[in-house]
Order: sequence, then structure tokens, then C-alpha cells
Amino acid sequence: MQSDRRRIAHIDMDAFYASVELLRYPELRGQPVVIGGGSATRPVELPDGTRQYFRMRDYAGRGVVTTSTYEARALGVFSAMGIMKAAQLAPDAILLPTDFEAYRKYSRMFKEAVAGIAPQIEDRGIDEIYVDLSAWHDDVEDVARRIKEAVHAATSLTCSIGVAPNKMLAKISSELDKPNGLTILTRDDIERRIWPLAARKINGIGPKAAEKLAALGIETVADLAQAQPELLRAHFGRSYSEWLGRVAQGIDERPVQTYSEPKSISRETTFERDLHARADRARLSEIFTALCVRLADDLKRKGYVGRTIGIKLKYADFRGVTRDVTLPEPTGDAAVIRQAAGECLKRVPLDKKLRLLGVRVGTLTHKDELATAPVAAQAELPFS
Repeated sequence: MQSDRRRIAHIDMDAFYASVELLRYPELRGQPVVIGGGSATRPVELPDGTRQYFRMRDYAGRGVVTTSTYEARALGVFSAMGIMKAAQLAPDAILLPTDFEAYRKYSRMFKEAVAGIAPQIEDRGIDEIYVDLSAWHDDVEDVARRIKEAVHAATSLTCSIGVAPNKMLAKISSELDKPNGLTILTRDDIERRIWPLAARKINGIGPKAAEKLAALGIETVADLAQAQPELLRAHFGRSYSEWLGRVAQGIDERPVQTYSEPKSISRETTFERDLHARADRARLSEIFTALCVRLADDLKRKGYVGRTIGIKLKYADFRGVTRDVTLPEPTGDAAVIRQAAGECLKRVPLDKKLRLLGVRVGTLTHKDELATAPVAAQAELPFS
């Protein structure tokens, strides 16, 4: 098969946000640290030059964990977990605020370091990329080590690399020897190293699918590889069951996509406490404006404008609602985005407390394709 000659690397920065923070606060190395707090959790500089850190046990609110150090993960604290729940598991862990500007800076540095060696890159997020190393088939391990060294030289951070015949296996292998790992996987290694893993380790098998598989007695990748196609088809449908059968055998022919157009760009925030449209109008207006400004900055930085402006609300009872409007001309202007999003807000009930607010711009176009850009005045937020 042609894929037997492919060598795809998945490069994943180790505990990325937490590792960036440890560069700033090196005295916290080796301690359980959680990233996800707001500005109130920022360390306090003391007169003697030391810092006073915020402890998890002192947190009150509904924030979620962005990431954690490996020491905190050993205590059961993982990303997307509620901070209050995490505080019960690790009350003495240190809580730090997120700093996405710093994370984006280090993300650019690590990707530039990789591109200097292997430019065939598929960007998968702030802390992970795929790289096509097929041109270095015979000395792929040496190239992978050079990449690790270049990333560390540029950022002082470590990454884990998995190299395999395809993207699916590369992603799994990058997780096998974390942190600071390097795993080279061939097709001959699938039964020995991949089949014993839990089926949910395959990217694309989510919690619900994993639960459904477990109910059928399918716990591992080996179980999935040996499952009868008729059984999978009866419970998952034709398309998804065929995909399950392929990936369990280590088959994934997806190419490394060096470029793809984003469908939309968005910003959202979960409030530390529920806010009401009337009682908290000033605070909501401030948050709304900030989201629109940050979204406009994102569009400018990435070189896009968009015609579809949308909002996302989540109420205190976790019920969500979205609305959008399509403008006659694309925009990247914060005031125009705010005005259009405000029109969307007028079309949703605002009689209940809110826990989340988000703004989105879709139907994107490259800014340099436009001769002119529309200008509009800033509008009032319809929280009243």
C-alpha cells in the first residue's frame, strides 16, 4: 500500500498552558498546578520578592479547568473539569489565571521552529500539529529528534512526538510516552501497542460511542478489530460502523492538510456567577463589548472578514440558544459586529439568568479580496 511509505508525525506540546506558566513561575515546578482561574487568582508579589499563590481550596465560582500539570493530573484534575470539583480533589493545588496572549506567542514559536525543519504542517490547534515526514523515511527518528531539539531551543518547552504511517496512529502514539516522548510506530506494532488500548483512545470515538461499545462488550481496540461488522452496523449505522472497522485495523488514508479555510471565528466566556439581563446590564454590556473587540482583533490578525454574525447564550439551567444574522457586506469591524450581534440578542428571551455569552462571525472571506469595508456606528446592547 502507498500508505506503508508514509511517515506522519503528530507533535503535541506537553501540558502546554501549564508549561508556559511554569516558565514564568519556575518555583512551582514539581507541584500540582491548575490553570483556569480569573484575574483574582493572579499571584501576589510580596515585599521580600516572593509570591503568594492562590490555592484551589479558596476558589468559589463556576470556572472550568483549562489544563493542569502532570502532578495535578495524578490527583485526578483534568481539563474541562469544573474548578469547584477539582478543588475537592486537590485543595492544596495552586490555581493560576489563563493568559491566552502568552500561549499564542509560544504556539507561534513552536510551529515556526518545526516549519524550519519540516514545512509540510497541518495546524490542529494552539498546541498540536501534524507533519508529513515521508521524505525522511529512512532517517525519520533523527528528524523527529531534531524537531524536538528545535522546539525546546525556541521555547524552553518540551513536546511529545508520535510517528506512524497515518494521522490516526500518529496521534495515538504521541500520547504513549508523554511527557517529552518520541514514539515510532509501524504497522507491525499495531497489535502489540494499539490493540491493548481502550477503544476511546481512537480520536473520533467520543464518550457516548465508547459507552455504547462497552455495553456491547467492546472495551479495547482489539475487541473492536475483532467485532462482527453486522453487530457494529446494527448499533452504529453503515458509515460509522465501517469507519470503526477501518481505524481498529490502523487504516486512515487522510492526507496532511497544509491549509484549510476556517468556517467561522468565535469568542465566548462563561461567567463566574449567573448574570441577569436587567440587574447586571452594565456588566453584561461590558463583557459583550469586550467579546466583540477581541473577535474583531482575531479577524484582523487572521486576515478575514465575515457576513454572518451570531450569538450563543447558555442559561443558568444549561439550556442553550443561538441566533444569527447575515449582513449585506462582510465586516471585521467591532462596532458592526456588536450592532449585528445586538440585533440577534433582541430575538431571544432575556428573562432568565445567563451563565455564558458568545459571539461568532461566519461566512468568511479574505480581507484582501475586498475593495472596501463597511462602517457603522456602535449600537446599544439590548439588555434592559
